[in-house]
Amino acid sequence: MIHSNRAPQDAASSAHDRVYRTLRSRIMYGKIAPGEALTLRGVGKEFNVSMTPAREAVRRLVAEGALFLSASGRVSTPELTSERLEELAALRALLEVELASRALPRAHMALIDRLTTINANVSDAVTRRDAVGYIQFNLEFHRTLYLRAQAPAMLAMAETVWLQLGPTMRALYGRLRTTEPPHYHRLIVAALRAGDEPGLRLAVRSDVTQGLRLLVR
Repeated sequence: MIHSNRAPQDAASSAHDRVYRTLRSRIMYGKIAPGEALTLRGVGKEFNVSMTPAREAVRRLVAEGALFLSASGRVSTPELTSERLEELAALRALLEVELASRALPRAHMALIDRLTTINANVSDAVTRRDAVGYIQFNLEFHRTLYLRAQAPAMLAMAETVWLQLGPTMRALYGRLRTTEPPHYHRLIVAALRAGDEPGLRLAVRSDVTQGLRLLVR
């Protein structure tokens, strides 16, 4: 009798987690446009869950800055100003330069080969003008490197920044006319191969700031 509520609680927790993770990925990879509204009824219907897990997932994403809750109660993906984009780019530079630096001593050849393969996917997505694919492979490149830093709190902070940027980055990439892949990833890989910490820090900082400037200018 003591454990009679465990199964429903576990089911609710599992439903909430499934909704949260799916919506989080969609937002981070720009699959949802900036300013797009989400309703609890719509989320519940899509995921075939009750209002409670839908509400909890949305509330969690609002707390992370992935969704915006207006005074009227409307929930939507954020529409970022140029100033906000600059702020988030500066945060990326601070966090990701440090993560890369910490990853460098653990950057074995298998990691470098993996990054090279991911970067080929980045280039392919750019050539195909696949904005969502570009964002997804770009973040996979960075996450794969930063996991070697063994700094989970710092990586979680970086992912929160990526989450806030996702929809706006998708909209900006959609307007970009170039099909040339960014070259900073190659500089990052070259610095890792050479064990060049100053070069690595510069390449990462350039990647997360210069790339954004190209988009918003």
